[in-house]
Amino acid sequence: MATDWLGSIVSINCGESLGVYQGRVSAVDQVSQTISLTRPFHNGVKCLVPEVTFRACDITELKILEIPGPGDSRRCGDLQQMETGVPGVGCQVGPSQNGTGKVLKKPISSSAPQNIPRRTDMKNQDIIISPQQQCSKSYMDRHLETLTQSKGFRRRHNSWSSSSRHPNQVTPKKSGLKNGQMKSKDDECFGDDIDEIPDTDFDFEGNLALFDKAAVFEEIETYERRSGTRSRGTPSEKPARYRHDENILESEPIVYRRIVVPQNANKEFCTDSGLVVPSVSYELHKKLLSVAEKHGLTLERRLEMTGVCASQMALSLLGGPNRLNPKNVHQRPTVALLCGPHVKGAQGISCGRHLSNHDVHVILFLPNFVKMLESITNELNLFSKTQGQQVSSVKDLPDTPVDLVINCLDCHENAFLRDQPWYKAVVDWANQNRAPVLSIDPPISEMELGIDAKWSLALGLPLPLGERAGRVYLCDIGIPQKVFQEVGINYHSPFGCKFVIPLHST
Repeated sequence: MATDWLGSIVSINCGESLGVYQGRVSAVDQVSQTISLTRPFHNGVKCLVPEVTFRACDITELKILEIPGPGDSRRCGDLQQMETGVPGVGCQVGPSQNGTGKVLKKPISSSAPQNIPRRTDMKNQDIIISPQQQCSKSYMDRHLETLTQSKGFRRRHNSWSSSSRHPNQVTPKKSGLKNGQMKSKDDECFGDDIDEIPDTDFDFEGNLALFDKAAVFEEIETYERRSGTRSRGTPSEKPARYRHDENILESEPIVYRRIVVPQNANKEFCTDSGLVVPSVSYELHKKLLSVAEKHGLTLERRLEMTGVCASQMALSLLGGPNRLNPKNVHQRPTVALLCGPHVKGAQGISCGRHLSNHDVHVILFLPNFVKMLESITNELNLFSKTQGQQVSSVKDLPDTPVDLVINCLDCHENAFLRDQPWYKAVVDWANQNRAPVLSIDPPISEMELGIDAKWSLALGLPLPLGERAGRVYLCDIGIPQKVFQEVGINYHSPFGCKFVIPLHST
């Protein structure tokens, strides 16, 4: 009975250590319990040796992939291999001696060591199975349900299952255009000879090194120049990308110099958007404020606008919403406000009132004078209604560093104040406190600046400030455009949506 399995195509699973072998049975020794396979495949790769032998103890699973007919199976298999390229499949064998053989119409099945036939050879073949073989095969029926899918041999499930049927089961022929099309598609996908599969992996790096990128792009550019592709409007550069806040359509070119002063500016600044803001002299600035006051922009309104803009800038310097929120009441910022007995000091008092209204601890320093300006008196009256603290002596100023110092001591005209003892004492305190300094409307001359500022806030148009003024900011105090034109300034607002903007030196 062992000789009946000669020529069969089987799959032998030897466990994880040895792997899976597939091939045609060439010898079976019942005494030594061995089986030999010819033209073997190991894990889907063709073996270098022509024949391998296995012991029964090494075999964990045995599957029969193809069963030859009775008679000279080896000769029939060799003949069919020469004709169709499939070993041992499709051989027409006559009926058995007792005439009880049954005909099994069986389509060609795919297995690892087989060569897939071409489209012209895909035909259903008749195989005659004797009753003796049918009885012997019943022992192996449990091995014919599924087949090994090893590396390099991925086949469709219906192709595998066709070889797992019982020998007594008759498989009808498939007919029709749809089945023919599916068969041809399967043949195109899985019909390559397994002997043509390379044993070595594809060298991607070596193949990529053969590609000359510069030469290919040069050839493309040469073709475009000859064919006139670019001249017909094909863009040669990447299209410009715009942000969500940028205007795509520009009706006219941007003019960055939209403020022209009647005299040559000593110094020019520019905004973040690139607009040029020239500086003006103190005389022209004074004339601008005088004309604005004549048209209704009184000193009280200017002080209020300056106080709002200065306090808004100071609140940003103190931390803005990260510092000033209900969760940080224990971190209440402290501001030291240094004011002199003049209009600049009145601007600082207005700023201190707004800061105190925003829950900032304000310490206002103002020296004692017998007679004060009316503007200072009005601002002090309003400041006294807040929680701010007013002091007139340097000894009452805090010994520890504060969060911010606002300097309003200096004046453009009253230079004699710098010789007063209280002025010198306050300047020494500010320089030793090590707190950042914000100057509101500082004078032009650097000799008049006793305190080095980190930031300076200019009103309307900037003055030609020096290096000791720090970084210059500009605030809008509400001067109408026709007021600028009346003093000879061609003015277009550079503020945009803000009231305080930073300026950069050009």
